[in-house]
Amino acid sequence: MVTPAAAAASDLGATVSSSAPAAAPAATTGDDVIGDLTSSHGLTVSEVDRVDERLVRLTVASRELARPVRLTLLLPQGYTATTRRYPTLYLLHGTSGGADDWVQQGEAEDITAGFPMIVVMPDGGYDSNGGGWWTDWVDQDTALGVANWETFHIEQLVPWVDAHLRTRARRSQRAIAGLSQGGFGAMSYASRHPDLFVSAASFSGAPDIAKAPQARTLGAAVVGAIMTGLNGVQPHAPFGDPVLDAVNWQGHNPADLVGNLRGMDLRLWVGDGTNGPYEDTADPRYASPDPIEAIVHESTLLFAEAADAAGVPYVLDDYGPGRHRWPYWARDLAQYLPRLAEVFRQDRSVPERIDYRSIDRRYSTWGWRVRTRREPPQAFSGLVRASREGFVFLAGPAVVRTPPSYRPLTTYRLRVQGERTRARSDARGRLRVAVSGGRSVVRVQGRLPG
Repeated sequence: MVTPAAAAASDLGATVSSSAPAAAPAATTGDDVIGDLTSSHGLTVSEVDRVDERLVRLTVASRELARPVRLTLLLPQGYTATTRRYPTLYLLHGTSGGADDWVQQGEAEDITAGFPMIVVMPDGGYDSNGGGWWTDWVDQDTALGVANWETFHIEQLVPWVDAHLRTRARRSQRAIAGLSQGGFGAMSYASRHPDLFVSAASFSGAPDIAKAPQARTLGAAVVGAIMTGLNGVQPHAPFGDPVLDAVNWQGHNPADLVGNLRGMDLRLWVGDGTNGPYEDTADPRYASPDPIEAIVHESTLLFAEAADAAGVPYVLDDYGPGRHRWPYWARDLAQYLPRLAEVFRQDRSVPERIDYRSIDRRYSTWGWRVRTRREPPQAFSGLVRASREGFVFLAGPAVVRTPPSYRPLTTYRLRVQGERTRARSDARGRLRVAVSGGRSVVRVQGRLPG
């Protein structure tokens, strides 16, 4: 009998050095009229293939990855004939997939043709193996070598795209979506970096792999099966041991971070694994329900439960009959794009108050920067109702630096845990506040004269 986890490893989908990639030669281009797609922001561009007016394929290297990977771009119609700037959709593939999947199997070039947006489709694994689970791996010493996928995508690729393409480089004009493992990745990146994305969508994704008890069981089984069966590495390479490193799983799990997604446009599509409109019921391949779609169906519903409990709005299309197959994901994308275009047109403003939690020792979001002073390398802490008027910090001690919301080089009266104190803003108008452990309430009460 094939278990759901084993089926996931097979259906969702050479030894390399862990040293940094060698310097690549200058990028080769044909009639390159889309701009200078050169190396920068930690990315070395070795090849640019302009396939047609809209489709561009690149090969890039990064010190965060053990080998070069692919990047596929879909430009809006008429991009080369204008100086207009466009919003951006990051579109992620699934297990055993790659940067070309959405074009070659998901009809993305046709589906996106009428929408004025740039679509960025990066590799999320090496050579279409089991995939990297859209995270910086805990184990960097596997046969696959360095695998810092989140750092590559978030800290290098996003700024590279904004520097080299005519994007509207702000949160209100940037979205992320993905299928299956990429659906997890889209929701994980959005929940860890809510200041980067205004919308996130999951198509048959797994947005809970660690919060609910059944999600922890299924998540550990599926990730482990993909790591051993498709990547040929130890089962806990991406997130660590599900028990000993549980906090790391939670710190990348969208259902555990659902509060960070408040105010974001969230949309999820999923089927129940039974035959739907795209299956020929006479085909013996479809004689039994699809175990993969059944797994992601449960994961998606568990995420919805977590969002309901947190009061975070979302739109769920639990469409019933449907298997883990491309026709459904292409349909999902076609349904998502008109809604996303409307969100882009709204050009949503930054929230006045933000809530954010993280397991990282140091993190920044929405212009806030936190440096914890704690013993465990990973533990949850966070900002609550943070605004110009003050904030609540949970699980200190820490040093919190505010956004540049104040008059530069000015002293302000503060009340920290009921005690009066003061802080002087820096040259950019940011305050630096030290907080103790537990629950620290900080109120900015006004500037001092002089």
